[in-house]
Order: sequence, then structure tokens, then C-alpha cells
Amino acid sequence: MSNPSPAPDRPPSVDQLARSLADTGLPHPLLVDAAREAIAAGDPGSARSAAAARARTMLQPVVNATGVLLHTNLGRAPLAASTDGRASNIELDLASGKRGSRTAHAGALLARAMDAEAAIVVNNCAAAVLLTLAALAGGGRGVAVSRGELVEIGGGFRVPDVMAQSGARLVEVGTTNRTRAADYRGAMDAEDDLALLLKVHRSNYTISGFTEETSVAALAQLGPPVVVDLGSGLLDAGCPWLDHGPPSWLAEEPAAKQTLKAGADLVLFSGDKLLGGPQAGVIAGRADLVRACAAHPLYRAFRPGALVLSALQDVALAYLDRSAGRLPFWRMAAAEVDDLESRAHRIVETLAGSAGAEVVSCASVPGGGTLPGVEIPSAGVAVAGDRTAELRAWSPPVIARVEDDRTILDLRTVEPDDDEVVVAALRDLGGA
Repeated sequence: MSNPSPAPDRPPSVDQLARSLADTGLPHPLLVDAAREAIAAGDPGSARSAAAARARTMLQPVVNATGVLLHTNLGRAPLAASTDGRASNIELDLASGKRGSRTAHAGALLARAMDAEAAIVVNNCAAAVLLTLAALAGGGRGVAVSRGELVEIGGGFRVPDVMAQSGARLVEVGTTNRTRAADYRGAMDAEDDLALLLKVHRSNYTISGFTEETSVAALAQLGPPVVVDLGSGLLDAGCPWLDHGPPSWLAEEPAAKQTLKAGADLVLFSGDKLLGGPQAGVIAGRADLVRACAAHPLYRAFRPGALVLSALQDVALAYLDRSAGRLPFWRMAAAEVDDLESRAHRIVETLAGSAGAEVVSCASVPGGGTLPGVEIPSAGVAVAGDRTAELRAWSPPVIARVEDDRTILDLRTVEPDDDEVVVAALRDLGGA
């Protein structure tokens, strides 16, 4: 009689395997998921890599070495913010002890910084556009927009679609490349109930050649309120917070303060682009129109919480005391190429030939659907081949770009304190 075959090894218990992964720092329920996945695959030894893969799906700091200042996938404007663990007076009037308004903090400070009568803050610029149209032109009232400004931006945001959702009625004027004041006047004559003239900044594309557009000043002479969706959020064209004034690559970018001065009744813009703050949308300008937006039911759905408002308040205060040049975005945007080259040389010298790193001249871009076609001279470090996946696997992940079969780490978007991280990640490539 033959001996029976030995019993197959029993898989470890899910709980036992999960507890063996406790050093990963993940909560036990997530470790249980990783253990179950590995056991179900017949490979309990893969549980640790499954846990690591789960950890990498979570939000975490990364080093942006792409050279894209406002990288949408990396949260756009970098922001250094902290919060007190205590409650805040977000809707409490400390003087009277009665209920206050969340518009009295960040919104009021931003209004002061751009010489607007009033301002409110919502979740993002798309919300600002939708709320403004609903509050001021809902119920089928007409809104005149140049055909050259019926834009689509990232995430499928299309002006005609947003107009339809708001309850306003789109009135197209002019042509794709040329729209004159007479085109808006024609719409006013043809429409019984034209509520607004909307001007939309073409954030992520340009039209060149045989072109013409109507200025804000000219629109302001026509009668209906002029609303300008600036999108990118440059607060003041003079950039008084920078020691050397505005960088040359901002020369054609419209700014909130000057747009209001030119005659716009409202400006709408993002908080996480050229403003250098958290994700938010700002509606600023005539107090009566701002109040109408704040009174609309959608405002309650779109208003941000205390964390965003607190961070935006800090940003507004930095603009008011002209210290906004110290905001992370503006530090990076205004960095001198010579300083970037010096940092690149130090990195390469520290590596002493590891990974074949070399100093390169390169070009950064604003990003975030802002200033299409604009390049900003920069400097960085390059290594041969596409090594981006290996750099992303570093802790913290280093995000780079590939050009001409070389991996480029553009130092304009890397904080100087993170140069050591770049060195360590590149040294690891050299030892691979």
C-alpha cells in the first residue's frame, strides 16, 4: 500500500499575514485587504508589495521636477499651509457674538488687494462661472459671448455647456477670429433681455493672424454688466510683490486689478494658478452683483470650508503686505537662471559621475492652462534614457520629464531644500 501524498502547505491566516506588515504604517484594515489579495493569488509573499502599491495610491508629497509650474496633476500652485487644531470664527462675528458671514474673511481681503468693492470665494473657477451666470442671467436671460471665446478647458469644461446648466441663454457674437463692439451692439438690439456681456480668457490656446477682439474698456461702454472670466488669476499686472517687477513672460496676461479698472463689473479667476493659493474660485467686483451671487442657492453648494478659506486668507495677506514673492509659486516663477544653474552644478558635482548626470539648459512652462506657448528659461539635470518610472518609485517620488531620450529634472519647480532628494534619487539610479 503506497504512502499518501503529503498535505499541501496551508496558507497563512489573513490576520497573521496582515500583522506581519504592520511596519508599513498602513491601517490594519488596508493590510487585511493586501493579505487577502496575496493569498487569493496563491502568493502570500506578495502581500508586502501589494501593501506598498496601496500606499502609493494615497495622497503624498512629491518633488515636481517637470518644469511645469502649475502642474494640474500635481495640484497646480504649490502651497505651504498649516492649520490650528482649534475651531475658527468662519461664521461668527467676534464683535457682536452673532452669526457672521464667511465672505468677511478671505473674500474681503482679496477684494482690498485688487481694489474691488467686494469678493466671494467658491470651490473653483468653474463654480464661479456657473454661479455668476445662474445668479445674474438665470431663467433664460441672454449672455453675449464672442465665438472666439467659446472655450473648452481641461476636464471637459465647455462654456456653452456651463451656460446651459446655469439656465442662462447663450448669444453668440462675432466670428472665431474677429469680434467687434458692433457685434455686441447688434446682439443688444436683437435681444429683448440681454443680461450680461461675458468675456472669456482663452487660457489654453491662442488665435493669431487676422484677428480682432473687443477690449474690456470698449465693452464697458455698451451698457450691460461686463463679466470677465480671467481664469488664471494674476492679481496685479505690476507684480509689486516682486523686487524686479513682473517677469517678461507675463507681459500679455490680463490681471484682475487692471481688468476691473478698465471697466469690468465682475472678474472671475482661480485661486490655485497665478494667485499661488489653494484650489478656489473668486468672484470680485461690484458689490451688488457679488451680493446677488452670494444670495443664490448655488452659493451654499459651491462655498469652500475653513481650511481653504484660511489658506486663502494667508495668501491675501501676503499680497496686501507685498510679501507674496515668498509664496512657493512666485519663488519658483521668479528664480534666476544663474541660481538654477549653480544648483544643477552642485547636484552633478555631488553625484561625482553617478547615473551619468549632466547640467542642461531647459525651458519651464507656466502650465495649468495658463499662457499657452510661453517658455521660461531654466536649468536642470539630465540623465540618459527614460528613468521616470524609477524616479517615481523613490520616496518621496520625484516627477520628471523625458526629452530626446533623456530624463530632465528641471530645477525651477524643485524647492532648493529638495535638491538632496534629487541627489539621492539620481545616485540610486547610478547604482541600479
